[in-house]
Amino acid sequence: MIRLRTSAMNRAHGVLSQFGIKLAFDRLRKPDALELLAARGVPEVWRRSVGEAVAIVRVLDQRLIPIEQELRPIARADPRVALLITIPGIGDLLGLTIASEIGDISRFASARKLVGYSGLTPRVYQSGQKSRTGKLSNSGSTMLRWAAIEAAQQAWRPNNPWHQLYVDIKTRCGGKATPPRAPSRAKSSSRHGTCSRFSSPSPLRARAARQLLSRRTPVAFWPTETAHKELSNRDSSDRHGVRKTKAPKEN
Repeated sequence: MIRLRTSAMNRAHGVLSQFGIKLAFDRLRKPDALELLAARGVPEVWRRSVGEAVAIVRVLDQRLIPIEQELRPIARADPRVALLITIPGIGDLLGLTIASEIGDISRFASARKLVGYSGLTPRVYQSGQKSRTGKLSNSGSTMLRWAAIEAAQQAWRPNNPWHQLYVDIKTRCGGKATPPRAPSRAKSSSRHGTCSRFSSPSPLRARAARQLLSRRTPVAFWPTETAHKELSNRDSSDRHGVRKTKAPKEN
């Protein structure tokens, strides 16, 4: 039902974006919302589409509120949830979801095993001496991965104690200071990665979700500018690492 509600909200925002209108969904809930859209030039057929999306959200909210009221006492009675909610960004329902999906924590030998089970680690492609990382593996529990990313989306907000951690990671990825030497692609691993993979908000939140599960301190990243410079140097060489030279012209 939460997915259906999110889909209906995205539908309303998608319709309004076609007319260059950006409104909070709470504003669309008010009785005069359709009159406001008519004043801004939205045709009637699209106003009805937005109204149906708001009605669907209203019905789903009425069904979700009793379920949440039933789940909260169960969450507060669980000692695992009592520990999880001490982490910024995790509430009663997310804590209950994470605890239910993890189960017995002793079945994971380390935090790395738990993060791998969640599917928040990037895929690693190896060939000979070369190794590179790709997209998230998305293996394991889908619900655990969703709950961790939801918690990370709350943790990066300015009013959260972990907002400074998000700012530090983002600054390290986009900083101008360059280290003495950029790492080669063969040294990249699923643990460290590169800044180019974490320059957009979604991978940054996925990384925050991994740290939320492992409770590790962030590792330093190499700036993106250095990585681009390294790639440009490789483009000017041949496949064996020897710089190409022009052949002398014949007289």
